[in-house]
Amino acid sequence: MDHSAETSRHKCAACFRQFNKIEHLVDHMRTSFHSPHEPTCAVCKKHCRSLDSLREHLIGPLPKQECKNVFDMRGCKFCLAILDSSYSQRVHQERCQFSCVNSGLLARLASLGIRDGSTAIDGGRTRGSGPVALACKYVGGGDGSLDVCAKVCLIDESENIVFYSYVKPIIPVTNYRYETTGIRPEHLRDAMPLKQVQKKIQDILYNGGEKARVLVGHCVEDDLKRLQIGYPSIMIRDIANYPPLMKTSKLCNSLKYLAQVYLGFEIQNGVQDLYDCVGGMRLYKRMRSQVHRIEHHPMASDPQNKNNFAAWRENELERMSPEQMLEISRSDYYCWCMDLRI
Repeated sequence: MDHSAETSRHKCAACFRQFNKIEHLVDHMRTSFHSPHEPTCAVCKKHCRSLDSLREHLIGPLPKQECKNVFDMRGCKFCLAILDSSYSQRVHQERCQFSCVNSGLLARLASLGIRDGSTAIDGGRTRGSGPVALACKYVGGGDGSLDVCAKVCLIDESENIVFYSYVKPIIPVTNYRYETTGIRPEHLRDAMPLKQVQKKIQDILYNGGEKARVLVGHCVEDDLKRLQIGYPSIMIRDIANYPPLMKTSKLCNSLKYLAQVYLGFEIQNGVQDLYDCVGGMRLYKRMRSQVHRIEHHPMASDPQNKNNFAAWRENELERMSPEQMLEISRSDYYCWCMDLRI
């Protein structure tokens, strides 16, 4: 018997894990949900569950040396792509790194009059079909640990401010958390009431009764709960819970870490909620712009895929090659690249 061929047969075609028995490989494929939407090494084609996992594979403490050597010469440290040459890599990486200074955010803030004394700014862009990013800042209520929304910011995908406002707290504030929020008592004295803020945000999200807009943010579902606003989960793109952007331990990364590592963008102090919006929107757009193989039924939960790895197909599956099993495997999460096909 050719033992090398047998070992190769029991090797996952996506993550390269090896199994002693073919039935163990089938079980692995049944629960791993490998797909073209996973972050993939451009050198060896290994599938990784997250960008952090791919980064470890390329430049971590114990990288795959062959891949590391190529990445060191031609790899972008932000998007982890491999370019054709060292020159292409330098040009690409300069474009790949976002800079809040180059984007003109500071000038835009000044032109809109956003400063310590501002209570609300309506960008006049309530209508539109593109996504919007939301960020909130919270002061403390009760014993100081209760989060109370005190400021909201919404931007569109061109980073234009759609809505920016302080929010009148619904309970007394016991801790303004000034070091992280920059909020002082005078900011909230004449702030917009929560109900008015809710109505304004809902009008933006539901687009005045037309096509609802995709909502982007980091822990944005928590923001909606604290704002007491309901919104369909199918329209929410939460950076914190998106598998490719999570830690290898499947815990969420901070927005500051994600923006710094994958955008080269520093979340700054000051009008930090605006930078949170920009960081979230840029991460979303980067994930959305990825080019993956088009599948008519891309989700494992799609009815057409429910029997791909059914137990009654065990004998058939065990006769398949690892590549054939990968071909019928589907993702267990909605890839944001599909937003461009809607």
